Amino acid sequence: MKLSTRKVSRLIKSLDKVVLNKGRGGNIRLFLVKIFLWIYAGKDKTDTFFTRLPWLKLQIMDDLDAALRYDPAAESLEEIALCYPGFYATMVYRLAHELYLLHVPLLPRMMTEIAHSRTGIDIHPGASIGSPFFIDHGTGVVIGQTVVVGRDVRIYQGVTLGCLTTEAAHKLRTVKRHPTVGDGVVIYANATILGGDTVIGDGSVIGANAFVTGLVPPGTVVRGIQKPL
Repeated sequence: MKLSTRKVSRLIKSLDKVVLNKGRGGNIRLFLVKIFLWIYAGKDKTDTFFTRLPWLKLQIMDDLDAALRYDPAAESLEEIALCYPGFYATMVYRLAHELYLLHVPLLPRMMTEIAHSRTGIDIHPGASIGSPFFIDHGTGVVIGQTVVVGRDVRIYQGVTLGCLTTEAAHKLRTVKRHPTVGDGVVIYANATILGGDTVIGDGSVIGANAFVTGLVPPGTVVRGIQKPL
């Protein structure tokens, strides 16, 4: 099957409705998604994906609950599911990530890039992100391929979790080149955290506009530039 943005957009829409139980015809949508994936990815990978779907739903519902807990402007789960770009981008990422782990070609990246174009939030499907996870506002957020994020992490608009250098890119493809973020970390607007050796300890707070390229011990509040320790 030849993929197109239109086909993948329809797949995302169907999965969105299945995962969040939106509207009627859930069984039909589920069947159509399964047929699509059977044709593109093969029966074994499709069956494995569907065995993981209940667990994915639990993760996505945890993300939804986190948005309600952490955003005082949120009035209901329905509002978050329908209106919040950070939740949408995270949901699409979680679905794409499972397909990425199954080595399904191209489709996971197309899914997250469609979410990127709609929300301004760029999450590579190869990133590993714990649940719950909350992106508030979200415009300009970038999360690279080898990022590892723990549980109950909050980030705000403009945050970059990126690579420290792009020199000799071909040598970095199999190397962890993006940061690790521990549990319970909060990263405020426009903070930049770079490098595969960079670790943000559990419970730390990274202030707005901070620039971090080193180890941040647990429970630390970072302001300005944090150099390697």
